[in-house]
Amino acid sequence: MFFGKNLQFLRKMSNGMTQEELAEKMEVSRQTISKWELETAYPEMDKVMELCRLFSCTMDNLFREDMNVSDECYSRMRVEEVEGFRYVSYAVISREPEEDAIGHVTKWGKSLGVEEPEIIGWDFPMVSQEQINVYHMHGYAAAWILPEDAVEEKAISGISEDVEVREQKRQRYAAITIAESFKSPFVTIPNAYKTLMAYMNVNGLEHKMEKDVIACFEKSYHVDGVEYMDVYIAVK
Repeated sequence: MFFGKNLQFLRKMSNGMTQEELAEKMEVSRQTISKWELETAYPEMDKVMELCRLFSCTMDNLFREDMNVSDECYSRMRVEEVEGFRYVSYAVISREPEEDAIGHVTKWGKSLGVEEPEIIGWDFPMVSQEQINVYHMHGYAAAWILPEDAVEEKAISGISEDVEVREQKRQRYAAITIAESFKSPFVTIPNAYKTLMAYMNVNGLEHKMEKDVIACFEKSYHVDGVEYMDVYIAVK
């Protein structure tokens, strides 16, 4: 059972709510909250239901699932306003599409004189079950964010006859930062999305999925020799 860990996790995800603040909402003492989190005592059913309503979760979530997937590699969960930008993208379906897609758009940027193109990426969902189950393939899209002093559209169209310049307006995103995400990418990156969705759920943020908005994306960069990745999910 994960009740104590989950309660502490949900409390902290709710804008850093303290034990005192939760106690006030639940009309119990701070010591009672501490006992719940240490699992030396458990709430009555009416308090359980109240916790579920407060944190927008189910009883199964609260007691049976290990919701606390975050560890020291995750930080800075926040809501961020991402300024509008223009971009060109390329999608690949293969067994290892990320490197191909990112390499493709990076090559586009460098061919037009941009030495360090700003690249973002996201899973490309248009993959059949046969491709997934039989051929172990998945899809990935990468985008080059065009610099503001930009490369002329005529020059961009010369890269490839299929390339299309798209524009995204200023948009709110829930975001999380991962340190050294590529040490265990198949664990840390999916868990970052899971953690971020829990953060959104607790704080009443609804995922925005609209035609002209990139629903989610990842961006890698280095600071002082350390590799970081920011994961973004669009919110209303």
